Amino acid sequence: MTPEEWTYLAVLLFSIPIGFVFKRGGRREKQFGGAAVGLLLTLVTCNIHTLHSLLTILGTWSILRLSPRACHYLTLGWTFSYLLFFRTVTFFGLPAPTPFTNAVQLLLTLKMVSLANEVQEFSQAKKQDVTSFAKGPALGLIPRMPGLGETLCYCYCYVGLLTGPFYRYRTYLDWLEQPDSQAIPSWRPLLARARLVPVFGLLFLGVSQLFPLEYVRSEAFPGRALPFRLFYMVPVFFVFRMRFYVAWLCAECTCIAAAFGAYPTAARARSGGGPTVHCASSEEGAPGSAPPEYDYETIKNIDPYGTDFCVRVRDGMRYWNMTVQWWLAQYIYKSAPFRSYVMRSAWTMLISAYWHGLHPGYYLSFLTIPLCLAAEGALEARLRGQRGGPAPALGDSWGDWLHWFLKMRAYDYMCMGFVLLELGATLRYWRDVYFCVHLGALALLAVGRALGRRPRSSPGAEGPPHQ
Repeated sequence: MTPEEWTYLAVLLFSIPIGFVFKRGGRREKQFGGAAVGLLLTLVTCNIHTLHSLLTILGTWSILRLSPRACHYLTLGWTFSYLLFFRTVTFFGLPAPTPFTNAVQLLLTLKMVSLANEVQEFSQAKKQDVTSFAKGPALGLIPRMPGLGETLCYCYCYVGLLTGPFYRYRTYLDWLEQPDSQAIPSWRPLLARARLVPVFGLLFLGVSQLFPLEYVRSEAFPGRALPFRLFYMVPVFFVFRMRFYVAWLCAECTCIAAAFGAYPTAARARSGGGPTVHCASSEEGAPGSAPPEYDYETIKNIDPYGTDFCVRVRDGMRYWNMTVQWWLAQYIYKSAPFRSYVMRSAWTMLISAYWHGLHPGYYLSFLTIPLCLAAEGALEARLRGQRGGPAPALGDSWGDWLHWFLKMRAYDYMCMGFVLLELGATLRYWRDVYFCVHLGALALLAVGRALGRRPRSSPGAEGPPHQ
């Protein structure tokens, strides 16, 4: 493990027990105590580079105050423009930010764009008087415009600060205002989420030692037999998954310990977005009624089983980094300047690549996904006849097993760009395996188009691949 990985692990392990402390606290302890811990972690890991996050927050808050009814796209432009400056600061003679500063900046960008959207919805609802504010805000709507202090506390809250999950300002407010957080279970769901973390950690350490990524960059690698070169991307992607399984499951445990993101199961909460239906709190229930059951779907960021064993490429994205996928679907995919599913997906992948960084490997990998989606959709439209329908269960037929195998090899292939990062290194590896996924996807797309497809029942049946 690298020193940075040890630091991330230490932060996560520190955040879990402290969550139980905040769970017992009131609103002020959660708001100011959580922000103080988060700011301390930011200062320790980012040092002087903490100024980047502060400038981003102050710029966003100014936009919210000056133009609350049109702040969403202004904030999107501001935060994404600052990301470009942030990643090119060395050209201006400024010191390069630490990797931890990059992590804080990435998640802060998501929070600021989401907060602007929430403020804009609040402003529009207040103007149109579509809800009665005397009886409480509508589902998912914030109750008032946040002040600068409230915005800073939200942004620097220690929960998810370096590793995610992403959560909306409304989710954060619901945590502050929990009427009886002690009644919300933490230990049992925490242990349920953490039970496989040691297994994933040991697999990460063992396989990364046996199959180091640097071997792909060596001069000896192109001389190995083609089956070995094809095989090597499998353990590389396996190590990649295990690393994030450990990080994101531990990050979810930090939320669960503090009862952060807990909602009654009847609220049907979604990862990132929160509740989708109104649900009475325990205080509003009928006298003598059983206490509600709670879940932590709002802060669920990874589904290891779904990631590894779903059948389709599009479903693989739904189970990975789930809160960020909700953000992409909500704020990028739905407002894409295209109508076709593939083009909207390509636009979303382009924005996702830019959000991740400026390394060419991100763009090569993310922009391969739409090609795979197009090939998958073309074949499904003819062979399965349910493009955009529910995810098929693995094992229903030999075709599903073949589909799963091809899906996993596609992600193995795309992962190489994500970890190698450089243009030359990525293209060199893909050349060594004869661009097999690109050529295979093009061939399958051609076959699907040649077979033709059944007419779709409705033009809007297809939703975002990451929602």
